Amino acid sequence: MAEMDASEARGSSQPGRAGRGTFERYKPEQGTKTRNGTAMGLGVLLAWGVWSLHDELSSFGSGQGGAELLVTKGIPIVVAVVCGAVLWWIVYSHRKTSDFMIATEGEMKKVSWSTRREVIGSTKVVVLFTFLLAVLLFVVDFTFKTMFTLINVLKT
Repeated sequence: MAEMDASEARGSSQPGRAGRGTFERYKPEQGTKTRNGTAMGLGVLLAWGVWSLHDELSSFGSGQGGAELLVTKGIPIVVAVVCGAVLWWIVYSHRKTSDFMIATEGEMKKVSWSTRREVIGSTKVVVLFTFLLAVLLFVVDFTFKTMFTLINVLKT
């Protein structure tokens, strides 16, 4: 009894979750690039959605003063704040998504990326073969067209 776990001393029923608030970052030193990139991408989508909502609501009412201001400005602000809080919680505080992003960043560090020279070489090969295939298909199509025209199956 004299040796209490730190979580028991704080009164938490779940070990490892002691003292964690709803919006406190889970493992803040890990997976920062992946989490920040995800948050920025989702933030851009959120901003676009809120801007679109504002544009849609701006047609509401005509000169109704306070009600119009509340609808056209207040609702998008509330949506932005609520969705931003949910976004923060999912990306930074939620244990499962944070662990997934931390693992993703760890796996991306193990990837063997192609060099610039290899990518340029592969791109040249793909473009060349695409061009050659297009020329081949043109020749085959022209040959069939000519052949079918000569035997009066195709009239041009």
